Amino acid sequence: MTELKKRHIAILGSTGSIGTQAVEVIKAHPDIFQVEVLTTNNNADLLIQQAIDLKPNVVVICNQDRYDQVFAALDPLNIKVYAGIQSIASVVQMDSIDIVLTAMVGYAGLLPTIKAIEAGKHIALANKETLVVAGELITALAQQKGVNLYPVDSEHSAIFQCLVGEFHNPIEKIILTASGGPFRGKSREFLASVTKEQALKHPNWTMGAKITIDSATLMNKGLEVIEAKWLFGLRPDQIDVIVHPQSIIHSIVQFEDGSMKAQMGLPDMRLPIQFALGYPNRLSSTFPRFNFVNYPSLTFEQPDTETFRNLQLAFDALERGGNAPCIINAANEVAVDAFLHDAIGFLEISEVIENCLAKVNFIETPAYTDYVLTDEETRRVAAERIKSLV
Repeated sequence: MTELKKRHIAILGSTGSIGTQAVEVIKAHPDIFQVEVLTTNNNADLLIQQAIDLKPNVVVICNQDRYDQVFAALDPLNIKVYAGIQSIASVVQMDSIDIVLTAMVGYAGLLPTIKAIEAGKHIALANKETLVVAGELITALAQQKGVNLYPVDSEHSAIFQCLVGEFHNPIEKIILTASGGPFRGKSREFLASVTKEQALKHPNWTMGAKITIDSATLMNKGLEVIEAKWLFGLRPDQIDVIVHPQSIIHSIVQFEDGSMKAQMGLPDMRLPIQFALGYPNRLSSTFPRFNFVNYPSLTFEQPDTETFRNLQLAFDALERGGNAPCIINAANEVAVDAFLHDAIGFLEISEVIENCLAKVNFIETPAYTDYVLTDEETRRVAAERIKSLV
C-alpha cells in the first residue's frame, strides 16, 4: 500500500446524499482525511452539526438568508462562515485543499469545479452534470493543470477500477449497467399516470430526489453515457448500456482481445466515494460484503429507449456534440423540478427536453460563456413549454 499523507478535503454539497456518505467515510479514517471546507445550499441545521463534528476551516451556506444562523453557531468555534454560490467558487482555491469532492446537484457545480481545477486541486467528481455540460472544456483544463478527475458515480468508478493496471491497453467498449429504476418493464400507458411518490421509490439505491427521478426516466444513465465519453476518451459507439436489475455488477470494460472486466459489489455509494478519496489505496471498511449465495441469479436486458425516451435523447445529444448536452441537462433540471412540484406528468419530462433540443440555439464549438447563455436560454424555453402543458 502506498503511504498516504493526510488529505485535506473540500466537500461541495456536504448535506446531500453523496455528501453525508462522504462524511461517514472521512469520519472512519481520521488519520487519513481532514475536512477543510463544507458547503450546502440550504440545510443550515445539518451543516452546523457537520461543522461541529468535523471542525473544518470554512463553511459556505448558499442561501444567504441562513447566514446569520450559521455564523452565530460556528463563529465561537473559529470556523469561517461565508454565503452565496460565488463564495464556493472562491473557497475551493484555498491553498490548504488537496481534493475537492463535487457533490452539488446539477449545473450549479460547474463554476466551482472550474475554479478548483484552475487552482490545481484534484477532483472527486460526483457532479456528473459538470462533464455533461462542458466536458471538452473541463477535460482540457484538467490536462493543462495536471489535475486528476476521480469518478465517484458507481458506474464510472467501476470503469476506473477495471482500468487500473490497464491504462496502456485500448478499450474496445464499456458497458454501463442500469437498474432500470422503479418502472422497468412498464408501458407508456402506465407511465402516463405515475406519481412522484412512485418515482421516488428506487429499488436498490438511496439517492437525492433529483437523481432518483433521473434514474426512473433513465436520464441518469443518459447523463452517465455523456460523462463516460469525456472521462475515458471514448467515441459514442464505444459506450453501451445494459439493464441489470440487481445492481451488483456496476459496469464492465471490454478490451481489444475480447476479454471483459467487471467491478462488483453491493449497491453502496460509500465504496466509490472512499476509492476516489483514497486512490491509489483501497482503505479498509466495515461496509456490508456481497455473498453470491444471496444472489443466485444476475440478469441483464436491453434498455427500452422507446418507452424511456430520455436515454435516447442523451445519445442523440452526445452524437450532435457542441452545446446539445448542455441543453438536455438544463431542460431536464427544469422538467424534473416541475414534475416534483406536480406541474407536469412523468412522460412530459421527455417532451420538455425534446422541445428544448429543437428550439434552443445550437453552438458547435462553445466557450464557457456560451454554456452559461445556453443554460439560461434553455431554462427559459423549458419554463415556457411547461406553462403550455399545464
